[in-house]
Amino acid sequence: MIIILKHNATDSDIDTVSNKLKEHGYTPNVTRGIEDVIIAAIGTPAIQEKELVAPQLQAMEFVERVLFVSKPYKMVSRESHPTDSVFDIGTCPDAQKVTVGGKKLAIMAGPCSVENLENTQFIARETQKSGATVLRGGAYKPRTSPYDFQGLGLEGLQILAQARKETGMPVITEVMTPGLVEQVCEYADVLQIGARNMQNYDLLREVGKMRTPVLLKRGLSSTIEEWLKAAEYLLAGGNLNVMFCERGIRTFEPSTRFTLDLSAIPAIKRASHLPIIIDPSQGTGRRDMVASMSKAAIAAGADGLIIEVHPHPEDALSDGQQTLDTNQFAQLMSDLKPIAEAVGRSI
Repeated sequence: MIIILKHNATDSDIDTVSNKLKEHGYTPNVTRGIEDVIIAAIGTPAIQEKELVAPQLQAMEFVERVLFVSKPYKMVSRESHPTDSVFDIGTCPDAQKVTVGGKKLAIMAGPCSVENLENTQFIARETQKSGATVLRGGAYKPRTSPYDFQGLGLEGLQILAQARKETGMPVITEVMTPGLVEQVCEYADVLQIGARNMQNYDLLREVGKMRTPVLLKRGLSSTIEEWLKAAEYLLAGGNLNVMFCERGIRTFEPSTRFTLDLSAIPAIKRASHLPIIIDPSQGTGRRDMVASMSKAAIAAGADGLIIEVHPHPEDALSDGQQTLDTNQFAQLMSDLKPIAEAVGRSI
């Protein structure tokens, strides 16, 4: 059950609802948004308790409405929030505001790994000219092999912040452990939770406490429902600005690095109100497939893309085989415009 309070609800009103829920066997979970206060009633009390408490809550003058949500992912579910979520990213003072989930697509572009200041600034300038709105780059990199480049860490975060100061582009970067969350929040406008951490519940709980928007990547072999439940951890913790990111799942097909599941777009749109971003670079592992998968994703209703770009992909310290150069990215952005317009979106 979800209880949505009116805009003028006070702390005393919140306590009244919470206490009423406790009386009937529920555990209240209070989330304070920019405008709304939402209280999720967690638990499975007897049917008669449910039938008793709902009318009592709805009769309270400061309660906007009471919703019953059958899904295990209650706050993420479209049942609890019938309209699409739209929110701004760009929390740092020198970042421009970028809207996610609206008519304008969010295009995130940049290197897989931050390598140095000169390269990062060049990529930021060039991708911005082509229409990118968010700068992506890994400072801490989870790699399959311990011998691969692991990222620059704090230095990488500082480089991203310098590129943002020059261009105004908000920054998205991955956070890998609960202990790094506060540090990464100091520099990032969006926290990325990688595929290997989708079910790292300690990390999800810590990120849920923050108010920095989140990009939650789908796990390597995770179902849609597992992905939705992972997002529920974030919203239940109070972080309402969450995006899903389909980045390919592991199948038996060896011709691509992963199988990019574009059917996840309508599946997520049906199940949840949160935006969904597509990663065609990780999703295929092949530079020659990035453009076609990007076009297909926009046509299918994705709210944006996250694409790896480097001035010289053959020299990139990580994932060069799936990375576009700046000219290829510019061409892709040009090709995407009529497709976006055809589905009522813009770049």
